[in-house]
Amino acid sequence: MSIKIAVALLSIAGGALASSSDLPINGGPFQPDMESLRQYKCPDWFRDAKFGIWAHWGPQAVPMEGDWYAKHMYVQGHRQYEHHLATYGHPSEHGYREIIQLWKAEKWDPDRLMALYKKAGARYFVSMGSHHDNFYLWNSRLHKWNAVNMGPQRDVVGDWQKAARKYGLRFGVSEHLGASFTWFQPSHGSDKAGPKAGVPYDGADPQYEDLYHFPAEAGDTGWYSNNPRWQQQWFDRIKELVDNYRPDLLYTDGGVPFGNTVGLSLIAHLYNRDAADRGGQVDVVYTCKQRSDGRWVEDLERGVMPGINPDPWQTDTSIGDWYYNKHWTFRPVSWTIHMLVDIVSKNGNLLLNIVQRPDGSLDPQVEQQLEDLAAWIQVHGEAIYGTRPWLVYGEGGVRYRGGSFKEDFNYSATDIRFTTKGQSLYAIALGWPADGRLQVRSLAAAAGPVTAVRLLGYNGSVEWRQSDEGLIVTVPAQPISPYTCALEITGRNLQPAPVPVAVVVISPDAQGGFTLGAADAELHGDQLQMENQGGQPNVGFWDRADEWVSWTIKFDRPGVFTVSASCATVHAGAEFVAELAGQQLAGRPPQTSGWADFRTLDLGRFRIEQPGQQVLKVRSRDGQSWKAVNLRWVKLTAAQ
Repeated sequence: MSIKIAVALLSIAGGALASSSDLPINGGPFQPDMESLRQYKCPDWFRDAKFGIWAHWGPQAVPMEGDWYAKHMYVQGHRQYEHHLATYGHPSEHGYREIIQLWKAEKWDPDRLMALYKKAGARYFVSMGSHHDNFYLWNSRLHKWNAVNMGPQRDVVGDWQKAARKYGLRFGVSEHLGASFTWFQPSHGSDKAGPKAGVPYDGADPQYEDLYHFPAEAGDTGWYSNNPRWQQQWFDRIKELVDNYRPDLLYTDGGVPFGNTVGLSLIAHLYNRDAADRGGQVDVVYTCKQRSDGRWVEDLERGVMPGINPDPWQTDTSIGDWYYNKHWTFRPVSWTIHMLVDIVSKNGNLLLNIVQRPDGSLDPQVEQQLEDLAAWIQVHGEAIYGTRPWLVYGEGGVRYRGGSFKEDFNYSATDIRFTTKGQSLYAIALGWPADGRLQVRSLAAAAGPVTAVRLLGYNGSVEWRQSDEGLIVTVPAQPISPYTCALEITGRNLQPAPVPVAVVVISPDAQGGFTLGAADAELHGDQLQMENQGGQPNVGFWDRADEWVSWTIKFDRPGVFTVSASCATVHAGAEFVAELAGQQLAGRPPQTSGWADFRTLDLGRFRIEQPGQQVLKVRSRDGQSWKAVNLRWVKLTAAQ
């Protein structure tokens, strides 16, 4: 049974729309509104799985130049435009449609790859459905630009699904289609300079409108278009994907598409369709990059939560660029393992893109990483799968701000993460202690009595004792793993003992100066957040004048220091002050072109009379003059 809903389309992302549209959803308990979706409960299979592998793969892998190629090849001056011009020709004559035909996937063996992924520990697998390039990897009756008709001439989604089912993995599909309409509009443009200035790119040719989209209206530039015609196309085509393949998981690259009507209708249809297939039990997962309060699974791209989230969540990230990029090196397997352990300790799952070559094969280095990951999982999987968070996620010197695009941390054996299963508490150190002594401060005597300790992967018993300083465990000199040291602990009514928060102390560099980066800042306020603008971390969301940041600095000698700051702001007239050792410097960051356009501001000089620790504070000058600023770093350079 289906219900047809005729409604005025209202878009959170794009504003109000005047037209109406038919959004047929399967009948069932869910309606397309936020209140109805509150009844959703994340299924146990997802909460137990913890680790999924993603094939973020398609025609944009062909040039081996990385992510967003289909867009940037139409942006004169971009490195991908220059590559396309030199390799394939000018995009007015040789457009993305020709790249699609070059994608043959001639060495793609989904059965072999799925066997590797299962051995490496994946419990679910996600196939690309369509990226922003508007090319579908499924057998679509609504859109001719798909992998069955063109390129590899295979049902990529269908073949991945068969392999996943064969090896007992849950199967998901990612859709990046919602943003495609505005994302792909550069294909309608032309060069601004040079011999081809003003000559339209092939996306402006009406005969290719079904690939590059019809032209957008002026001002329609958001991530999600406010065009009702495009919103209807998105709904119909993703509904086709859901109805024909019945995925266990559907991922959207963005927030709920097009706001309260269109996107929520698709989510309600997904849940109702699954309930109809399973006798009323909803076993499907929808995940997108928007806070859910349990209505779906919130996803963070290349980032982590700062602590335990009450609702299940997911990180999506990659061992390299999203598409194959011959200029990038792959992340080490230690990075993958540490990400997985940290995320699981906070009630999350890791969805990891394993970068494929254009032909569908993997680099030997990637295959070796999968083998190394499999060996680690064989020993440590019991502390991962089917676990739930403890009362605290962990302890250690690495601190979290949380959010997307923050995933690189310098872990050591002093950084410990906790998971629980039944009567067992697992403590996983993110490194092997070089001195053979693992200290778990959260399990000091105040936590309650520990009754047994087992070292995962070790056949013998280990010596341990519990003191006021923590649970002290003597581990073998030969590491079980170079990446982690994991304990299974049992005890009586264990509660985490308080652990003092470590303060990051910045020491001088080789030139005697200091770089106070955003990642090391103490954030004072409820709204301030760590974010990533322009590829580097910065302090953002600094909208309130009563919030401030600080760093603790260790001066080893007196001296004079020139002070500068890296700032971005779209406002004029914002003023802040830097305070150190009873001195104060004022600055007015210049107005920049955007929140990622950082400029260096010279503030003046500080004089340090005595060596030792000092706190540098940056705050607004006053509430009246304050306007939001992004702050990337403050530098103190030793004066000559």
